[in-house]
Amino acid sequence: MILIDGPRIPPRGGKAKKLVVLFHGYGSNGADLAGLAQAWAPDFPDVAWASPNAPEPVPGYPGGYQWFPISRLDPVAMEAGARSAHASAEQFLKSELKRWELAPSDLAIIGFSQGTMMALHAGLRREAAPAAILGYSGALAGPERLAQEMTCKPPILLIHGDHDDVLPVGMTLMAAQGLAAAGHGAEFHISQGIPHSIGPDGLELGGRFLKAAFAGRLA
Repeated sequence: MILIDGPRIPPRGGKAKKLVVLFHGYGSNGADLAGLAQAWAPDFPDVAWASPNAPEPVPGYPGGYQWFPISRLDPVAMEAGARSAHASAEQFLKSELKRWELAPSDLAIIGFSQGTMMALHAGLRREAAPAAILGYSGALAGPERLAQEMTCKPPILLIHGDHDDVLPVGMTLMAAQGLAAAGHGAEFHISQGIPHSIGPDGLELGGRFLKAAFAGRLA
């Protein structure tokens, strides 16, 4: 297991009541998704934010990291990659909850692209359910084994742009189908005209989803 670390944004009030951990995409880094946290932070004064760098540097991408090597969307390789990075992701989640003396139910996990694969993989296999999983422009790795391995059923929102040419929007639809087949479910939203990124509607919906989850309105 590789220990990971990255940028943090402390709660404005000093004492955290909730925690959000953000998992970035392939070739990016924790600072990139920390910018997403900065956009939401003013509306969440009691939330601590953490955005770790993935375990492995990406060759040829200065400052870029990966949870696992890209495999041309090979589902077998995606599942193997998510499994290989799971221990690092889970250790970070545990350490951040301990840092702020919070319960597992005080946690929300957000992912983008490859980070969404990790958010779903790690979040659905925790001993206790997080408050929410929010995934942008991602996919579900290993849906065939999810029913046997899933240990909790947190609220999930998946958001994807219909002009995504990196991870096609169909990956989110397949993720929703895979979750349903495993006995869980997810809300999903398709952002019109958005490529492999997060549009204004996705940002707004994600913020509302987090607020509802932390208020206990999605349980």
